[in-house]
Amino acid sequence: MLCTGVVASGSPSGAPARSSVTDRPARRLTLPARYEVRHGSAPWIKLGIMSDDRMNATVTYGLLAAWALHDLEELATGPRWIRRNVPLLRKRFPQVPQRVWRAMESVDQREFTAAVGVMAAIVGAAAVAGHRTGGRSAFYQGAVDGFGLHGLVHIAQAAAVRGYTPGSVTSPLIVVPFALWARGRLRRAGVLRPARTRDAAAGLAVAAGATAVAHLVGRRISGTH
Repeated sequence: MLCTGVVASGSPSGAPARSSVTDRPARRLTLPARYEVRHGSAPWIKLGIMSDDRMNATVTYGLLAAWALHDLEELATGPRWIRRNVPLLRKRFPQVPQRVWRAMESVDQREFTAAVGVMAAIVGAAAVAGHRTGGRSAFYQGAVDGFGLHGLVHIAQAAAVRGYTPGSVTSPLIVVPFALWARGRLRRAGVLRPARTRDAAAGLAVAAGATAVAHLVGRRISGTH
């Protein structure tokens, strides 16, 4: 009987067979931190919807895109709206200092366009800083906060005059939603700085200061004054 002399894997002593593959402890599969593992009803694992790089670009450079859409509205309607409505607003709000109305009336289309260009450079720099740091840049996050608060100011202005003001259409549709969405993405990524009242005030002050600087530089560039 030929088969009786054969032991598994040809072991003549009857010792347990040795596997042809070297026994090694099983290695645990580790996924990069940038992937989110989701277990759904399906029997397989779904990896994160988008990579960190894509999310980072959407959130950071999205600030510049949202700002551009917003300022296109202001650029198209601002100077014309000011010329038509400041005389009426001056009568309606006599408590506002006259220097405010004079400053508004002095802004023409050339200065306004130049100011928008200067502001584009500021917002663009913030977006680049955010992208390079994965959203951690204080400059970028401050710009996001200031942008959102700027939108709230536009909405408040429209409510105060009970009508349209430049920027009041894109503020509730683009500006405020983007700021909230970006903050949410930064929070989920674990890089959002804690929100404090003084930070909100600082963000609003930075937005107002950047606007003032943009108009000052725009005035020099345009040579209107």
